[in-house]
Amino acid sequence: MRLMAAIVSGTAVVVLSAGCGSQGSTDNQPAVKPPLKVATLGPFVGECGHVTDDEVKTVGGLGAITGSFKNSVGCNWSGGGLDGPTVTFASYRGSPIGREKAWVTSEGRNPENIEVAGKPGFKDASENGMVCDLAVQLGDDFFEWSTSAGIFGAAHADPCARNLALATLTVQRLQ
Repeated sequence: MRLMAAIVSGTAVVVLSAGCGSQGSTDNQPAVKPPLKVATLGPFVGECGHVTDDEVKTVGGLGAITGSFKNSVGCNWSGGGLDGPTVTFASYRGSPIGREKAWVTSEGRNPENIEVAGKPGFKDASENGMVCDLAVQLGDDFFEWSTSAGIFGAAHADPCARNLALATLTVQRLQ
């Protein structure tokens, strides 16, 4: 009796184990995976979006630049000390602008679709209108200008208008 129970149990284990394999594939056929999407490089936006320090001072409303930082993917200028206005440029290769827009939306902000010299993008201002982010799509890439009027920013300082002017210069100078 025990021998019969062991045979039946062993047979059941073999049958159940055979059913645990993946459906429709054999060891001879590897699973088919979709090819990875390779981002196509967009146009070269140049160091700091092809915008000069003097243009950032004038268009960005910094007056005198008291600090700047530049590297291969971004630039930051500040004017008027620690709480003064700032302008930032960043370039994102192979990164979807939709992810950036989703992040802005998840922060409770409401980005507005725009077009800059024929290129799609979005802009988003803080509730008090003193900070604005403006991003422009370039194929699989995008760049972003961000301006803060600073803690003592003038009520007439419009960071989005300043970003639009800077982004327009960048798009006009694409290589």
